[in-house]
Amino acid sequence: MKRAILLTQPVVPSLETRLQADYEIHRLYGTATPDALLDEIGARIEAVVTGGSLGLKEAQMRRLPALKIVAIAGVGTDAVDLPYARERGIHVTTTPNVLTADVADQALCLLIAVYRRLTQAERYVRAGQWGKAPLPLAHRFSGKRVGIVGLGRVGRAIAARAAAFDCPVSYTDLRAFSDVPYTFMPDIATLAANCDALVLAASADGAKPVVDAAVLDALGKHGVLVNVARGRLVDEPELVRALASGRIAGAGLDVFADEPAVPAALLQMDNVVVQPHRASATWETRDAMGEIVLANLRASLAGQRPPDTVLA
Repeated sequence: MKRAILLTQPVVPSLETRLQADYEIHRLYGTATPDALLDEIGARIEAVVTGGSLGLKEAQMRRLPALKIVAIAGVGTDAVDLPYARERGIHVTTTPNVLTADVADQALCLLIAVYRRLTQAERYVRAGQWGKAPLPLAHRFSGKRVGIVGLGRVGRAIAARAAAFDCPVSYTDLRAFSDVPYTFMPDIATLAANCDALVLAASADGAKPVVDAAVLDALGKHGVLVNVARGRLVDEPELVRALASGRIAGAGLDVFADEPAVPAALLQMDNVVVQPHRASATWETRDAMGEIVLANLRASLAGQRPPDTVLA
């Protein structure tokens, strides 16, 4: 008899096919009555496949007495109740190392889109305004001073891409690194005061805001903020005020504090580029993530420690 697995959200076809071949699949997202589904099959569910944003809460885990693993297709664990999982001895796994290139690409895309007003110009063309109404000039991205918060794998990949655009790169982290050519700044406010574009790439599970009014003021009226880390790293109401008042020049945001909710004011601003938390949303990365999910499931259901366990 196949082991029963619960999916909390859709997965890529390659992973769906493999899961269907090896397991009995139940879809929490595919029913109008999720509570009734859990009442019916909850006692048999041994694994949950979920995403970093959706996760799995304690109330849901309590309804899954046979649960052995929460396999996250992503790297964020802040949406999973880790203390309760630890108490139960439930493995929590992620899919590390395969998202780096895509997230770094997204950061550069957001930087260029904000500086060059790409989304505003596209709306201008689509609305039939070309030749009929003026369009403001954009700004060059090449050569801008880029400051990176968090010089882990993603931060280093962003730095390498920015350097290819002749951008001087500086960073802040818990410590300085001797193996990089970039300039270390002791704190985020100092970094913001010494860069044109501030990019958030820090690991941020359970994060509290680090970009507040003081940091935004340090970034200044010509500064751009890009966030491909976690929405909660930014004081969103303060960011809205800073953008609306011209205290900073623009923002490129892939993540938000209360997803999928986006502050309505941001959607009305031409100097803001927004994305629906999809930095890793490429076929290549999602297929690679699926392979890691499968490996973690196989190990856990065989009574072994999964290779990408963050909590055992």
